[in-house]
This record gives sequence, C-alpha cells and structure tokens, in this order.
Amino acid sequence: MEKQILENPRFKSLVKKRNRFTATLIAIMLFVYTIYALMLAYFPTVLALPLWQGSFINIGIPFAIFVIVLTFGLTGIYIRKANNEFDVEIRKVLEEIAE
Repeated sequence: MEKQILENPRFKSLVKKRNRFTATLIAIMLFVYTIYALMLAYFPTVLALPLWQGSFINIGIPFAIFVIVLTFGLTGIYIRKANNEFDVEIRKVLEEIAE
C-alpha cells in the first residue's frame, strides 16, 4: 500500500505543493531573522535608539518581539493549511487507493 501511495499522482502533486508552501514560510522566517541578526551585528546603535524621546524602550525590543510573533504566526498559518487542505487531500488519496 505504501508503494501505491508514493506512486499516486495526486499524492506526488500534494507533496510538491506542501514542499513549496513550507519552503516559502521558511524563506520568510530566515529572511526576517537574518535581517535581525545582521542589524544586531552591524548596526547595534540603530536598534539601541529609543522609540520616542525619553523612552526606556529601544527599537530592538519591538523588532525582537516581531520576530517571535512572526514565528508563531507562520506556524499557525502552516497548521491551518495542513489541517484544512493537506490532510483533506491525503484522506482523498487514501480513499482512492482503498477502492
């Protein structure tokens, strides 16, 4: 049965679609994290600037929070897509093979 699943054109299409989607989310996360790391390494004074005059909160804190929230957000996007699309498609492939 495993061989039937792996050779199924619908399953192959699903794997390609899932891999593209996953790669896109990974690229977004890596891009944002790389920007953050490069800012920390090469422009720490920019991240140390206060958000407003007399503020104890600097620009780096909201940026770091954004990176963390983005991680959770992208994970949520993947979970929603996996539950609503990828899992449904896998069930269809299994039903097709069972027939």
